[in-house]
Amino acid sequence: MRLGFHIGYWSSGPPPGAQESVLAAERLGYESVWSAEAYGSDCLTPLAWWGAATSRITLGTNILQMSARTPTAAAMAALTMDHLSGGRFALGLGASGPQVVEGWYGQRYPRPLARTREYIAIVRKVLAREEPVAFDGEFYRLPVDGGAGLGKPLRSTVHPVRPDLPIHLAAEGPKNVALAAEIADGWLPLFFSPKADAFYREALAEGFARPGARRTAEDFRVQASLPVIVDADVERAADHVRPFLALYVGGMGAKDANFHNQVFVRMGWEAECARIQELYLEGRKKDAVAAVPTAMVEDVALVGPKEKIRAELPAWEATVVDTILVQGDPRGLEAVADALS
Repeated sequence: MRLGFHIGYWSSGPPPGAQESVLAAERLGYESVWSAEAYGSDCLTPLAWWGAATSRITLGTNILQMSARTPTAAAMAALTMDHLSGGRFALGLGASGPQVVEGWYGQRYPRPLARTREYIAIVRKVLAREEPVAFDGEFYRLPVDGGAGLGKPLRSTVHPVRPDLPIHLAAEGPKNVALAAEIADGWLPLFFSPKADAFYREALAEGFARPGARRTAEDFRVQASLPVIVDADVERAADHVRPFLALYVGGMGAKDANFHNQVFVRMGWEAECARIQELYLEGRKKDAVAAVPTAMVEDVALVGPKEKIRAELPAWEATVVDTILVQGDPRGLEAVADALS
């Protein structure tokens, strides 16, 4: 089992001690560090700023939202970051959800899987730099139709450090997970649970079996985000994670279009998810947080004393996950590193 550190995205401002945690992760031998974006901070600037103080660790986006940038802009960012980091950048992409895509970015959301397929195809064309980039898709057309009529296919002025720079796809539903296995170099699960391992193995196998699949199960990365809170009191540790789950299960999406909610429903928490969502959408956020059971937290997080965390890690090692992306402070980073050493 490899280790990474997931900084996440900012809430109301920069997370305190973020750079110190990044440096601690590198010192502890972590393989990678990842940043995220929602509708506040972007994922690239903090990664470049904090990552500039590192020398070995991989710098990845988990995730860069596709609707925030055209495919060529995402490829430009990847080319730039890979040069600045000396070939240490990993591009993690995700479709986000309809509320953010349509409400924040002003882009259309329907058919996200087909859109993702075109997006990644264009990014790969830019990175390969084999010819001027032209694309005749349903969602993306280069050069664009209409306009001044003067557009022409262009090739990046920047030569890539790695034409095959790794591209990872965030996914939660079975169809999107299968798509990741088919066209990406890795999958970035957000709410993975060992109890759902068989479900995800089946979805991945479907993608690997498709004609032209880019990878096999042997060379495909599965890097799962995992909150880790070290505390002698399990309930107090779980309290650090409950607001995060309540937000995603209850408020990160419309009532009938919340993909995060459905992840937990598939784990068997249907009644609890309905109650959390009801409370959250009524504006009773504190009650929604309190309605998150500790066992639900423990399905997707490691919380409690170091001994408990150490005892629960083997369940993760037995899954399709090859890398744990720890979400937590330096104590959590040290606890997992110690347990796996």
